[in-house]
Amino acid sequence: MNLKVKIRLALAGAIMLVAPANAFAASNIIVHRDPGCGCCGIWAKQISQQLGRKATISDNPKRGALVQRLGVPDSLGSCHTAIIDGVVVEGHVPAADIKRFIAARPKGMTGIAVGGMPLGSPGMEVPGRKPHPYSVMAFGPGRQALFAKH
Repeated sequence: MNLKVKIRLALAGAIMLVAPANAFAASNIIVHRDPGCGCCGIWAKQISQQLGRKATISDNPKRGALVQRLGVPDSLGSCHTAIIDGVVVEGHVPAADIKRFIAARPKGMTGIAVGGMPLGSPGMEVPGRKPHPYSVMAFGPGRQALFAKH
């Protein structure tokens, strides 16, 4: 078994450990957030509505270990990690980018992320404040690539 197959099997196993079987099968959104973070709930509600799926939010004090197991690069860390159709979604990623990533399933990429908490990204909107530019990055074992700019 080559290294790529082993990595994919390990990632699939990690996802199955963090997602209840019934939620994963139903294509629901599982959101692990830093305990008590308010913007995560706003993002989850927006994404749930835009993707037409139920979102389950879990306050996870060990989210850092989960993020590491799922292979999210440190530079792309944020306040929540979601699992959608087996794809890792880190941070305030817009629904349109999630849909496009899931449809495309770029080879060698296991997830998509918006690092930090950019003002104006989904869940981080502030009335009267100009949105900050931000990038959506695709990532996989040992690599990152620009996926979208906003």
